Amino acid sequence: MVTRLTNYFLKTLREDPSDAEVISHRLLVRAGYIRRQAPGIFAWLPLGLKVKAKIETIIREEMTRAGAHEVHFPALLPREPYEVTGRWDEYGDGLFRLQDRKGSDMLLAPTHEEVFTLLVKDLYSSYKDLPLAIYQIQDKYRDEARPRAGLLRGREFTMKDAYSFDYTDAGLDASYMKQRDAYERIFTRLGLEYAIVKADAGAMGGSRSEEFLHPTPVGEDTFVRSEGGYAANVEAWTTLVPPAREIEGQPAAEVFDTPNTPTIQTLVDLANAEHPRANGEPWTAADTLKNVVLALSHLDGTRELVIVGLPGDRDVDLKRAEVAFAPAEIEAATEADFAKHPGLVKGYIGPWGANGAVLGEKSATGIRYLRDPRVVAGTSWITGANEDGRHVFGLVAGRDFDADGIAEVADVRAGDPAPDGSGPVELARGMEIGHVFQLGRKYAESLGLKVLDENGKLVTVTMGSYGIGVTRILAIIAELNNDANGLIWPETVAPFDVHVVATGRDAAVFEAAETVVADLEAAGFDVLFDDRPKVSPGVKFGDAELIGIPKIVIVGRGVADGVVELWDRRSNERTPVALADAAKALRG
Repeated sequence: MVTRLTNYFLKTLREDPSDAEVISHRLLVRAGYIRRQAPGIFAWLPLGLKVKAKIETIIREEMTRAGAHEVHFPALLPREPYEVTGRWDEYGDGLFRLQDRKGSDMLLAPTHEEVFTLLVKDLYSSYKDLPLAIYQIQDKYRDEARPRAGLLRGREFTMKDAYSFDYTDAGLDASYMKQRDAYERIFTRLGLEYAIVKADAGAMGGSRSEEFLHPTPVGEDTFVRSEGGYAANVEAWTTLVPPAREIEGQPAAEVFDTPNTPTIQTLVDLANAEHPRANGEPWTAADTLKNVVLALSHLDGTRELVIVGLPGDRDVDLKRAEVAFAPAEIEAATEADFAKHPGLVKGYIGPWGANGAVLGEKSATGIRYLRDPRVVAGTSWITGANEDGRHVFGLVAGRDFDADGIAEVADVRAGDPAPDGSGPVELARGMEIGHVFQLGRKYAESLGLKVLDENGKLVTVTMGSYGIGVTRILAIIAELNNDANGLIWPETVAPFDVHVVATGRDAAVFEAAETVVADLEAAGFDVLFDDRPKVSPGVKFGDAELIGIPKIVIVGRGVADGVVELWDRRSNERTPVALADAAKALRG
């Protein structure tokens, strides 16, 4: 097939869009693949649709190979199924809600577990119908507070979401691995490096959850990995708990005046200056117990304060806190919160007061006190005494204070020991390109999806959910494949197989170009032909580089000698070949 630029809907831009933050955003807009409609929302132009379709074709081929069947649901859905599963409220402000003319609540689907479940419930009733895997490629909608980076984090995006249905846990394990293996094939075919990491299931629910992350500096996710093979998203990280220490024989806690020490560093400096250790070892931030006050906004509208005690050399990671306290929204306590709780003395909060009261006891404060997993029995701390300008030294966990529970909210650092014992971890940035979940029976139970088993007994179906971000993948491929002049698509997803550029104004050049184009079309190539008659060679070459088709045929001055040039954008090499041999040379 031949597409001619003289009548193709394409307009390239010389300047970067003012709102573009990353390379893919700049180049996809300049090269005429997408156009911004609103923050996080883009129109798809012909070039963009062709690349998107190439990616979707690879996904469809591997889904078919994995035994999944394609369906298609609407993006506009009723409230009721999402209310049954609790996600109408759980999604909070991230959900696009609207009403039809009759006042019925509707939503733009952020994901489709509910309606997939109901479809299978409507049609299947026996274990003989299972296992089943169905999928769709459909647009999703999430009202991101800060849409950014073009297609990498938008409010409308295209996903492939697949769902498996089994009636046994062993069946779910098998279905899960089929989809997981298919993902590895898809990303390999797309030329994307990936790391498979343990992840938190979030609002999706379920048990086993793994993300496919593409390592990239512009990634929004931080993940950890060890040389021994451990890999996890920081939200799913579990701290390796140190052994408890002997309590008996430790000196009693003492309260000291510590004026002007509202920060960990000022406290450490004063401790070393005025209360040095008997053994001569200096106090460090790791010897202090930092007590952070967080405010939880629950789905029912209530606001709750919690205090988390963690080693003073650690900070709270808000993403981890969101997981620990989900589905509540998390923020640091405000001045108004402190005003309502005069017992909380900013800069001097601790789990034990100068009068011996334990902060974690509801009877004393009404505020839950939670501890980091490293705060084990027998560990001794310097921490606030709940009085202005005073700290307590030698406060021992399990003797002087306890907690209402454990909170995994502290940041993860390079060198931390992996929880599986496989050694220290390193941190990396990554962009999620796929996610696989073992949902289990959460949605089937809520929506009543049951089948008769071999004994004629009704059993609840167990499900898996498997998502790939199609438009995000397109942007990542663009991020990886470019140079200073424009995009350079991999051949597997390039919008056309070959870009033929006719240069100059000589009629003989255009006649020769027509011959080359006809030969390429006959050989089965999908050709973009720059046949614009009054456009300079410099502009044509600039557009060719910007658009990014990796194979270019230049038909120009060499025509008089029966020669054209093959331009390989990946190597930037130009090779002269006989005009009649262009198609054969491109075939390799």
